[in-house]
Amino acid sequence: MKRLGTLDASWLAVESEDTPMHVGTLQIFSLPDEAPDTFLRDMVTRMKEAGDVAPPWGCKLVWPGFLARVVAPFWKIDKDIDLDYHVRHSALPRPGGERELGVLVSRLHSHPLDFSRPLWECHVIEGLENNRFALYTKMHHSMIDGISGVRLMQRVLTKDSQRRNMPPPWTVRPQQRRGAKTDKEASVPAAFSQAMDALRLQADMAPRLWQAGNRLVHSVRHSDDGLTAPFTGPVSVLNHRVTAQRRFATQHYQLERLKKLAHASGGSLNDVVLYLCGTALRRFLVEQDNLPDIPLTAGIPVNIRPADDEGTGTQISFMIASLATDEADPLARLQHIKTSTRRAKEHLQKLPRSALTQYTMLLMSPYILQLMSGLGGRMRPVFNVTISNVPGPESTLYYEGARLEAMYPVSLIAHGGALNITCLSYAGSLNFGYTGCRDTLPSMQKLAVYTGEALDELETLILPPAPKPTRTRARK
Repeated sequence: MKRLGTLDASWLAVESEDTPMHVGTLQIFSLPDEAPDTFLRDMVTRMKEAGDVAPPWGCKLVWPGFLARVVAPFWKIDKDIDLDYHVRHSALPRPGGERELGVLVSRLHSHPLDFSRPLWECHVIEGLENNRFALYTKMHHSMIDGISGVRLMQRVLTKDSQRRNMPPPWTVRPQQRRGAKTDKEASVPAAFSQAMDALRLQADMAPRLWQAGNRLVHSVRHSDDGLTAPFTGPVSVLNHRVTAQRRFATQHYQLERLKKLAHASGGSLNDVVLYLCGTALRRFLVEQDNLPDIPLTAGIPVNIRPADDEGTGTQISFMIASLATDEADPLARLQHIKTSTRRAKEHLQKLPRSALTQYTMLLMSPYILQLMSGLGGRMRPVFNVTISNVPGPESTLYYEGARLEAMYPVSLIAHGGALNITCLSYAGSLNFGYTGCRDTLPSMQKLAVYTGEALDELETLILPPAPKPTRTRARK
């Protein structure tokens, strides 16, 4: 048995019927030119016949009940895993478009995982127009975060378009990172040793965490400080109770377009992403006559996992930034966002890496307590919307000769936060995944459209116009 870390276990503790805590990835492939009619049926059959299931795919909870998930969350290996249950074959009515695919993924993502089994599902979806198919995979957030989820699905893919008979993702074992400590078994001596290590670390880091907390309190009292603190965002339509059903929408942009804007504005790629999301949200709320007077805030997950770490579990920290939705001028809005993210990064960088997990729990504990106590969506939110940017593979990848065309993240939402926007880069593109509550945000697809229009507007504002071709006069 293996005990879950504190942050991983917290995702189990806040699970409810209306707030399932799983995340997913939608991958769209184009079939090989020579693919037979039975290509997908044969591929699914091989997937289900895979013998050795690697962790974390083969792990399930020792005690799946709610109380045990909160008090004693332990993993164990499922020695009799039913791949016929976990791997499923679906089809869209031909020819299935992006809308039909989004509707199906929305429904699949709304269903909770079975806690008596390993916490994942994989759906192969055929019938997508232009000779394509999709692979939707979801896994509980207690097992992976955004970075580890992308790496988990990337392990099995290849740059070789001619490779065949490839293993499914759940059979590929991660490489052990150099210098990484092996997990201690769930024994009494090991638990005591872990507790003592944690106490020593808490004692060492307490002064630094106290200083970080004081800086957040100071920023609340002095609004001109530039650092955005928790609970400073308004109560908006995004921050009420949610129901179990989800909506999912996507957008796809060339990464070079956004990088040009970042360079021209003197900001970062993340600043541009936040600007696009903030601008789309401002327009969305203005149309509903529901724009708050104070700016919305974004909770931004920050990866703290080493580059060579292929492990799973949650290794993220958080920073909070203003989206400047109260600012009507686009360029002033962008400048406010740049200032806010710069101060948030400076605040986070003052902490040593060893203290980031403790700081994250300190920052997220009000959010977790809101969800566990039933106060989520009934009081002022810690932040208004979650926006994250996950780096993905830079090269074009294949599976069984099928070219991976796009990857979209499908994330989670909770009471008090009815919208999650996650971006994932792949092969020169940036793919936006919008996950929202079906009842709270009935017109969520508009946000995807408004993001694209915000991108066009920003290009006209800060990029020089393309030179007109000169006409030369012929000499007589």
